[in-house]
Amino acid sequence: MRRRTVTNWGNYPIVEAAFTETSRQSEIAALIGGSDEITIRGNGRSYGDASLGDNILSTLRLNKFLDLDLEKGEIECESGVLFSDILDVIVPRGFFLPVTPGTKFITVGGAIGADVHGKNHHKEGGFASHVISFDLVDETGVVRRCSPNENAALFWQTCGGMGLTGLILRARFRLQPIETAFIDQNSIKSANIDAVMKQFADNSSSTYSVAWLDCTARGKSLGRSILQLGEHTKLADLPRQYSADPLRLPPKSGPSIPFNAPAFALNPLTIKSFNTLYFNRQLSERKTSIVHFDPFFYPLDGIRDWNRLYGRNGFVQYQFVLPLDKSEGVVEILEKISRSGEGSPLAVLKLFGKPHPNSFMSFPMEGFTLALDFKVNEKVFGLLDELDEIVMKNNGRIYLAKDARMKPNVFQRGYNDIVPSGRFTSAQAKRLRNTS
Repeated sequence: MRRRTVTNWGNYPIVEAAFTETSRQSEIAALIGGSDEITIRGNGRSYGDASLGDNILSTLRLNKFLDLDLEKGEIECESGVLFSDILDVIVPRGFFLPVTPGTKFITVGGAIGADVHGKNHHKEGGFASHVISFDLVDETGVVRRCSPNENAALFWQTCGGMGLTGLILRARFRLQPIETAFIDQNSIKSANIDAVMKQFADNSSSTYSVAWLDCTARGKSLGRSILQLGEHTKLADLPRQYSADPLRLPPKSGPSIPFNAPAFALNPLTIKSFNTLYFNRQLSERKTSIVHFDPFFYPLDGIRDWNRLYGRNGFVQYQFVLPLDKSEGVVEILEKISRSGEGSPLAVLKLFGKPHPNSFMSFPMEGFTLALDFKVNEKVFGLLDELDEIVMKNNGRIYLAKDARMKPNVFQRGYNDIVPSGRFTSAQAKRLRNTS
């Protein structure tokens, strides 16, 4: 155990913590059993304070593959294995992740704890829907096998429970068979938020769908977007230049941001300019292409340490979901953001399907979800408080894996309750419980 400075991907907030990394089950059980409070942490790719605390136990040394059943399409590994490492193993063998968020640098345990969603939630649900079982160390140090049929209540409390039920040692989950490592991409330009919402509905049969959205546009252009639809490319449809290696992996290296950007680099003018250029880079209303899975699913992973673009004070990501019959709330939120001048350089709109009926604290509900990045400043926190009011008014909720500042009353309006826990906690859990 050692003291160190710890933060998550948003570089906000920052804490000093006792930090332990171990792969030994006996040490894990002893540390958990001998601690009054402990916070479980994966690779720190959540954006807020969900894996921050005074006493942190990292899972990154739990990084072994345990089984790969190609006939059943199942994999079992320890909880600290990254999605990126799994892709390196399964893609050349003709498989893909059943659900993946916008970064592959998350752990399997983190994916379960946040019940991550992807561009196919309307078809495949969250990651937890594909988990067969996992082994969980509870607060007494006992290992419990959890599945939808064994310790089922604990299974569903853990899926989306943000690490508050225990430490996942290993997990087994189903994979998606693929013929190639490429995606048939169809990009559709939409003039405003109403148009892109209609396009989501009209293309509900697409396996993957996600829209980049310009949150600086106003008036008739409010919410102008580029919707990207995707399907796994069949081998028979793959262009000749890719056919020699249809299951190729992406290059490992890419550009990096070597230092925190200066405060003036990201301002309303540069954000508006970026959004305008991005929208206008596609000239036609529709564009079809075949692209590798890496830029389709993980466009930002190609730039190492891109979070430094927001400067040394960091940024917060704000992601909410509203029920389908309250979709007009998205328009109200976009109007408030555009008037505030606090634009987001990255805004992503998706359509969720129905949540799993047994989910306890998972984020998705059937409706539209919008994720936005904001550079940290006092004005932004006031704006987000105002957005919270709109979310609550429209019976929505905020994603815990992205949250760094939600107030307890907002959480209580969106979720039934926080996962009951003893010694497992986090800065986020304390904030939402309003305890010190």
